[in-house]
Amino acid sequence: MNKALLRREIQEFIGVNLRTDLHQLILKKPVFEGVTNKELAQQILGKLKSKEKLPTWFQLKNALFPPKISIEQTSSEVTAQYKAGLISGKNIIDLTGGFGVDVYYFSQVFDSVVHCEINRNLSEITASNFTKLGVTNCHFVQGDGVAYVKENEVRYEWIYLDPSRRSEVKGKVFLLKDCLPNVPDNLELLFSKSNKVMMKTSPLVDISQGISELSFVKEIHVVAVKNEVKELIWVLENGYEGDCRVLAVNLAKKGNQVFEFQLKEESKGICPLSPPLSFLYEPNSAILKSGSFNQVGIKNRVGKLHKHSHLYTHSELIDFPGRRFRIMEVIPFQGKEIKKRLGGKKANITTRNFPKKVEELRKTLKIKEGGEVYLFFTTNLEEEKICVVCTKVT
Repeated sequence: MNKALLRREIQEFIGVNLRTDLHQLILKKPVFEGVTNKELAQQILGKLKSKEKLPTWFQLKNALFPPKISIEQTSSEVTAQYKAGLISGKNIIDLTGGFGVDVYYFSQVFDSVVHCEINRNLSEITASNFTKLGVTNCHFVQGDGVAYVKENEVRYEWIYLDPSRRSEVKGKVFLLKDCLPNVPDNLELLFSKSNKVMMKTSPLVDISQGISELSFVKEIHVVAVKNEVKELIWVLENGYEGDCRVLAVNLAKKGNQVFEFQLKEESKGICPLSPPLSFLYEPNSAILKSGSFNQVGIKNRVGKLHKHSHLYTHSELIDFPGRRFRIMEVIPFQGKEIKKRLGGKKANITTRNFPKKVEELRKTLKIKEGGEVYLFFTTNLEEEKICVVCTKVT
């Protein structure tokens, strides 16, 4: 960490040059002695990337920022607050501390926290920021978090970690054993230091695959922000033998949507099928990622258009964890008829269990993007291809 970056004139320069051309800045002669223009550019870019994701850090006086990849990989403040709202206690250790956003919020609900980070520069930057944030109950360890807990005798109420995928691992399958640290291979060690483990993973991790790799999974939280899934949160408890509780959470300014179910429930109950009625319901992205295609219908008492369509319907307008639409008409997907009815119009298009892609439909039917009309191209319970024409219910 270059402490010269904290000089008043340099911090002022960073604050007033957020819109400057960073490529041009790097090519210029050094602006300040003791600080390279590349370091200045890194600070400006880091501050910019924090504006929406990390407003506390963006507004923090004399904050330091790591390379952009560390900002991109860290939790947002809204998801960090959500995690801190799930647990509390005497002490917690974060084995993969990074930029420290999760640790900052854990420090508000635990008596003491430990931040482990193998990257020395990142560890020093985070410690410097925590001083300015007024955090006094955090101990910083520069080194491998798994090695640290293995070498000391301290027990923790909670262990937290955010494994990252190893760069040399290729392919579509996202396995926990292919991440660092390798949680499946280190579970016995982790449970020897704490009975409770919370782990954050990428939403690319397959839930059923993750459960098969782990033990004692008590809860899984699928967390979306403004209908975009950002992370999976796994809660493990040593010796737990009950059913896994799954919460699909969509965090939004207008109010959070939370849908909860037990994992075994999903395979037992079958959502009834129905032709399109007066209203169409589309589950939010967190529910779709959770795999609750039956329980979301059963618990909300709505019918499903097709067992593979994941679109739901009801004769009345109800509260539903997702988008709600009023059905205007249902059009059979037949070449000339569909083109005659929809061709050349402006509409939003979604496909569910349908053989053609959105881009192909737009091109074929000459439908422009946008407007107040929503078209759902899907398959009904009679295995017929249809287009459900809707308007959105706010």
